[in-house]
Amino acid sequence: MTARVLVVDDVELNIKLLEAKLANEYFEVLTAGNGPRALELAETELPDIILLDVMMPRMDGFEVCERLKANPKTADIPVVMVTALSDVADRLRGLAVGADDFLTKPVNDIALFARVRSLVRLKRMMEELRLREEVCGRFAGDDVPERDAADLGAGGILLVEEQAFVAKRIADTLAPVASSITRADSCAAASQQLDDTIELVILSLSLPDGDALRLLSQWRAHENHRELPVLLMADDGELPRLAKGLDLGANDYLIRPVDRNELLARVRIQIRRRRLQERLRDNYRKSLSLALTDELTGLYNRRYVFAHLHELLARMPSNAIETAVLMFDIDHFKQVNDSYGHPAGDQVLHELAARALRHVRSVDLIGRLGGEEFIIVMPETSLGGAVVVADRLRAAIAHEPFVLRDSGERLPVTVSVGIAAASRGEDLERVLKRADDALYAAKHAGRNRVVAFKQHLPATPENVSVAIAS
Repeated sequence: MTARVLVVDDVELNIKLLEAKLANEYFEVLTAGNGPRALELAETELPDIILLDVMMPRMDGFEVCERLKANPKTADIPVVMVTALSDVADRLRGLAVGADDFLTKPVNDIALFARVRSLVRLKRMMEELRLREEVCGRFAGDDVPERDAADLGAGGILLVEEQAFVAKRIADTLAPVASSITRADSCAAASQQLDDTIELVILSLSLPDGDALRLLSQWRAHENHRELPVLLMADDGELPRLAKGLDLGANDYLIRPVDRNELLARVRIQIRRRRLQERLRDNYRKSLSLALTDELTGLYNRRYVFAHLHELLARMPSNAIETAVLMFDIDHFKQVNDSYGHPAGDQVLHELAARALRHVRSVDLIGRLGGEEFIIVMPETSLGGAVVVADRLRAAIAHEPFVLRDSGERLPVTVSVGIAAASRGEDLERVLKRADDALYAAKHAGRNRVVAFKQHLPATPENVSVAIAS
């Protein structure tokens, strides 16, 4: 994986050293010698990650990081502070202003490359989620409300640690940020106890019955656990294994002995990030649903139906049975709105959609084209079979009045249905035109009936079959 890395340091020799190391691993490197220049480059060049020196004149790394995270354009760029400081208070200050990690000078190459790749993967995933959310929100014509990602409750934590006294000390520390803490003392127990309530796994690299990294790789290969945050705990001499864990998809790590405040800070960050990812995915799914479905009835909208039908006709096997297209609308629907009001009309449309869903197969697709007009796409269905289904639907609507919620009034409702059959590769506009002509013929013939045009024949009365209402 390659990436654009911005290196910020006021010492030219440090810049040249990091630049050489990163370039040797095929990273594209940008450099800045002070804080103001770093802020300027970050906004104009939008690097994938920033390696930021802490001790700089004019503006130190803490202030630079704080400004980066306060700017919406640069807030999602991962920041790794590269510092000679080893004091825990400085690390906590860095986490408080938004730093993602720390590297201590002289920088270990293994830790450097592993952390850069891990954070770049995370950044790109977040960018993709935000882009999908934004595009689908525009496509749906709806502003999806955002919950405050910083206002978080406690999260469920799975702690995988062999030593009971260590696990208890960690659990006591995490009590303020954990809704529940489940302990597992082995790889086997961890796999059994991982469920939907877990929002973060704290995984020790030292487990008695197996390789913790193999367990991590199994989770990352499983769709349900692929995005679950994992925080590794390791001894000081296990840096190569930590780097391997980051390459396998671990999100963060802690070196023993674990500082209580740093543990709390990193856990909060991982839970917050998990909630943000979930919010972005939920908003994406919601906006995608709004883009493709009709808000009133819950059916697919015309945009989706036409795209679906186009693909269906293009992919039909050459020997497949025809696809039937049914168009139907409510007879004299304007009178419902005029006599009872538009809320009553909306109730009728909603109930009509529900009845239609109950009278078709699961493979059939129902959509609302607009107003009182609907469409059903029935794969591998002959014209004769479609007539049977259409007349059954027509009867189900006509024989049971629609009851208005507020007044309890019972409204008689009928529909007229037009049917066309489509073959592989046939032009979508021609199919829809035949179905629409059949619907018009059903209206002209007296309504409350089904009309099916024989395929490829002109729209004349002698080329239609009519199922007369009983």
